[in-house]
Amino acid sequence: MSTTVSILGCGWLGTALGKSLLRKGWNVKGSTSSSQSYNELEMTGISTFYVKVKPKGVEVDYNSFFSTDVLIVSIPPTRTDCVEESYPQKISQIAIKAEEIGISKVLFISSTSVYESQNKEVQEGDEGSPEKQSGRALIKAEKLLLGNPNFKTTVLRFGGLIGYNRNPANFLKYKQEVAGETPVNLIHRDDCVGIITQIIEKDIWGEVFNASSPEHPVKREFYSKAAQISELPIPVFSKTQENYKIVNSEKLIKTLDYKFKYQSPMDYLKEVEEWAYRI
Repeated sequence: MSTTVSILGCGWLGTALGKSLLRKGWNVKGSTSSSQSYNELEMTGISTFYVKVKPKGVEVDYNSFFSTDVLIVSIPPTRTDCVEESYPQKISQIAIKAEEIGISKVLFISSTSVYESQNKEVQEGDEGSPEKQSGRALIKAEKLLLGNPNFKTTVLRFGGLIGYNRNPANFLKYKQEVAGETPVNLIHRDDCVGIITQIIEKDIWGEVFNASSPEHPVKREFYSKAAQISELPIPVFSKTQENYKIVNSEKLIKTLDYKFKYQSPMDYLKEVEEWAYRI
């Protein structure tokens, strides 16, 4: 029997994941909460559903979306609901739905924003009181799912996402001055898809993983190269020190025996530069 996976939140990452799993012969269901995205998602071949998660309930066109072997939750906090109460409330509604349907495995897409910037390397277990409300909201959501005894949850904390049409040169486009010596914590979308796939295939549940490229170039090196390739103005970098963190992904690498396609974010920029040159 082929695996059935439901992806709650088929955005830039979720849609790419769904298409990859379809190619492997899996049954893939995907959700969106907008009519325009619905039509676009349907065209990919992913079984498309309308699902809107609210703090007090879940609107869904067909409950069969939740009839699945694995539920992947990929709905990050937004600016309108980063308040620490509303986002965990939404995740709580998803948990209730999972219990009602009898889902046994949940994969929650979180972020390395759960860590404070304390000028050191961070690994799983070092989460504290992050600077941003979104980080604090994610910690609450993680605990809510991990603590639910009715299903097994694995949490994936991704670094900043890069790849394809997400040009990193635009990340600093409107910033006047950037602390150039701050290390970056980034991950390519292909690695995100590869990691999620391996977690499901290897049946790894009840875990929390950091997922960021093992190498961490500084902003000056990475964004200067990104701007150069894109023929955009190189940002102005200052020597000002800012608080940072270096995300350690060793647990994920060892547990999954995972080999990153992009060991460094610089590898992605080199690839882009080579293809541009060939064109």
